[in-house]
Amino acid sequence: MTVIQWFIFFLIVQVVHFAGTWKMYEAAGRKRWEALVPIYNAIVLMKIINRPTWWTILLFIPVVNLLMFPVVWVETLRSFGKNTTKDTLLVLFTLGFYIYYVNYTQPLQHIPDRSLAPKSKVGDTVSSLLFAVIVATIVHGYVMQPFQIPTSSLEKTLLVGDYLFVSKFHYGARPPMTAVAFPMVHDTIPLVNKKSYSKWPQYPYFRFPALQKIERNDIVVFNWPVDTVYKFFDRTSGLRAEKPLDKKSNYVKRCVGIPGDNLEVKDGYVYIDGKKLVLPDRAKPQYRYHVTYDGKTPINFEQVLRNLDVTDGAGFINNSRDTLAIAALTEARAAQLAKVPGITSVTRYVIKGADPSVFPQNNAGWNADNMGPIHIPKAGETVPLNAQTLPFYKMIISDYEHNDLKVAGNEIRINGKVANSYTFQQDYYWMMGDNRHNSEDSRFWGFVPADHVVGKPVFIWLSRDLVNGGIRWDRMFTTVGGDGEPVSYFKFFLIALAAYFGITYFMGKRKDAKS
Repeated sequence: MTVIQWFIFFLIVQVVHFAGTWKMYEAAGRKRWEALVPIYNAIVLMKIINRPTWWTILLFIPVVNLLMFPVVWVETLRSFGKNTTKDTLLVLFTLGFYIYYVNYTQPLQHIPDRSLAPKSKVGDTVSSLLFAVIVATIVHGYVMQPFQIPTSSLEKTLLVGDYLFVSKFHYGARPPMTAVAFPMVHDTIPLVNKKSYSKWPQYPYFRFPALQKIERNDIVVFNWPVDTVYKFFDRTSGLRAEKPLDKKSNYVKRCVGIPGDNLEVKDGYVYIDGKKLVLPDRAKPQYRYHVTYDGKTPINFEQVLRNLDVTDGAGFINNSRDTLAIAALTEARAAQLAKVPGITSVTRYVIKGADPSVFPQNNAGWNADNMGPIHIPKAGETVPLNAQTLPFYKMIISDYEHNDLKVAGNEIRINGKVANSYTFQQDYYWMMGDNRHNSEDSRFWGFVPADHVVGKPVFIWLSRDLVNGGIRWDRMFTTVGGDGEPVSYFKFFLIALAAYFGITYFMGKRKDAKS
């Protein structure tokens, strides 16, 4: 829905609210017109039902409002003496329209000072759980979201089995765009494996001001632009066009190119504006290596790799009589491997020849290790459009910026008009995994639009070794960014937690003694 459509819908909701509640407003000593004025009517309603004014804010937060509307319906009825289970069920199952029946068919007696305390233990529990879900939904959507690393594309910086907290506010929180969705889950409801959202209606895209810009080498969580995933690793053809933007699968990669950069990949190394990209200390890019050995000296390769700490995500691609290929090694580990007795050479593999699967799928000779130059679009920037440049920006024009693009021979039409240039509406980024030969990234599907950005990983709160089992204690409570090797703050967390419980216990004992 467009902004205008949402505005019209919002006005219709106000009329519906007025028609069903104006007599209640009058019975509560308010004016009839107060039930009609947008936002103000919600503030007045909070006074009528004896709830705090700040509840009004919750009614306008996407997804949270779906939880608040039923609460307000029930509270409205109870403010006029309708406290039975039957009344509660009727207002819930009629989506609030039972209030119409009460408003027009019965004498209305407002109870201004009614008790707000739950009348049963069950009611108290339900009330506590409901508001816990509301608070968690706000935190999840606007402050911090948990995220699990599902693939080895960022080994060794982030490992499979790492559980992260992803900051929503560093790059500016993006409110949910799906108006009707199950709270705190992504595209699938756990256990039942059903879709967690309705595609209609959709809120317009909006993002709060950011604390910082995405910098080159930042690790970023984003919605996969060309998502074809129904469930992770289960791909369904044609699904990309069906999933709302904020429900596309979450990916995490390193941003190696920012708006305005001219990027090239040469023999697996990234170059920006002609200069080789310098990665931060914690980035440990991995490549495929071919290893030859003399065949005479006994070598336990699995033990060798384990000693070099390269088992996660490395693996053997093939192993012949005197040659093997290893899927992922850092350059430092490859140098160590070359010193093992019996090994005659360790050579970094570089892809040769053309690969038609790499972006933009029509450049002869390009592959994942050698491609470019590619210009990364910047908001407000204008580029020429012709047969050579269009493949780079075709998806941006039609899919990401929602224009009607038609091409007939050498003629390019955008929204019905012949175009020989295009001005970008938003920034774009180039994302790649550190595990260069085991990462599906921008080399295959192109640019990541700014509106697809979810957040910045800031903290590893849990790390499970999914291969060998157990917890990686040295990664618990470590930061994702920063210089030098990661440092675990887990012991400080335990000290703080023990101090909290100790102080709470002491204060409780002191309170009991006074009473």
